[in-house]
Amino acid sequence: MQRRSFLFSALASALAPAASAAGRPARLILRSSWQTVNIGDIAHTPGVLALLEKHLPEVEVRLWPSKVDNGVSEMLMKRFPKLRILQGADEIETAFAECDFLLHGSGPSLVAQKDVEKWHQQTGKPYGVYGITLPLQASTSTKPSSEAAVAKTIETLSAARFVYFRDSVSLEVAGKRGCTCPVMEFGPDGAFATDLRDDEKAEAFLKASGLEDGKFLCCIARLRYTPYWKIKKGMKFDPVKHEKNERMKEHDLAPLRRAIVDVVRGTGMKVLLCPEDASQMEVNREMLFDPLPEDVKAHVVWRKDYWLTAEALSTYVRSAGLFGAEMHSPIMCIGNGIPAIVCRWAEQTSKGLMWRDIGLQDWLFDLDKEEELERVPAAVLAMAKDPAAAKARAAAAREVVLKRQRETMAMVGASLG
Repeated sequence: MQRRSFLFSALASALAPAASAAGRPARLILRSSWQTVNIGDIAHTPGVLALLEKHLPEVEVRLWPSKVDNGVSEMLMKRFPKLRILQGADEIETAFAECDFLLHGSGPSLVAQKDVEKWHQQTGKPYGVYGITLPLQASTSTKPSSEAAVAKTIETLSAARFVYFRDSVSLEVAGKRGCTCPVMEFGPDGAFATDLRDDEKAEAFLKASGLEDGKFLCCIARLRYTPYWKIKKGMKFDPVKHEKNERMKEHDLAPLRRAIVDVVRGTGMKVLLCPEDASQMEVNREMLFDPLPEDVKAHVVWRKDYWLTAEALSTYVRSAGLFGAEMHSPIMCIGNGIPAIVCRWAEQTSKGLMWRDIGLQDWLFDLDKEEELERVPAAVLAMAKDPAAAKARAAAAREVVLKRQRETMAMVGASLG
């Protein structure tokens, strides 16, 4: 804490505005935009862009994406008309020469580690990492990394100006693994700051579906493993993951179904079943909608189409809250003051534990623990029955996030100055 206070006071003059040694506005590459089949992975980028725009408005930002197809590029440019999206090797090479700093955006890991290393080796210029999970010991969703790969990741993180981990478990793992980055702290996922909107599409959908502002909850189901073989070209069918999905889906999603029944019968509210990734429309129908009692089903809307982040967020902010087994829709909700309950399990990374870090531990449920699984319906019903109290809790968590956003962006600015 003493170190942080010293940094913020000593470097204040460097933050308004950040400028390069050449006397021009600083130039920053944002390495982000990992895929477009998931509105949460999409949300990482506009969230960090919004933070940079708010806290460091003089900085010129160039986005180095992995994927901005399926309408995502247009959505980003509508919100950030000054943004430059790098396309092709020549533009990336020019950015390496002209930019002062590389910022690795939020993600499930150091996703673009090789690109960060390439930047460092070719330019010698500084870089930072903003809001990632470190899954070296925190997840069973992937094969364990070799010790050599782990050591290389820690070496890359150690050479950064700062590393912000989006959950305290990752921060602890990094310390135990010997990461020596000089500024290594909890920093919220960039998606908390996402402010995209497509009000026209959202309002049209809600009107057609008979959903009124503040009188419905959103619910998202997911399987233990995302069946990417269904939604991404070139992905092979994984029989092991598929078997685990099929074996666990009733166990994992029955609590959400019970919550829907309790909310409809106990409050008269409606429920919207909506997706975070392109595979979940099918899961929502099979596991949540089709098995519902007929009297409940009449008050439940199943969205059959995938959507982009802007329309989704315009819908969430008109709801009374969200619950389910995904992470980034809840993140976007809390970032915009909307209550959100998170369910998780061992196959996910430790990212869900960020709910504890922002004071929402009572809205976090580990479905591998039967005692927590059984409490899900009651928690959802309580959120629906007392919207004012739920919004107050969401607002308090949002304040924690806003404070850390200010502090972490100050460090980005100091690193550019």
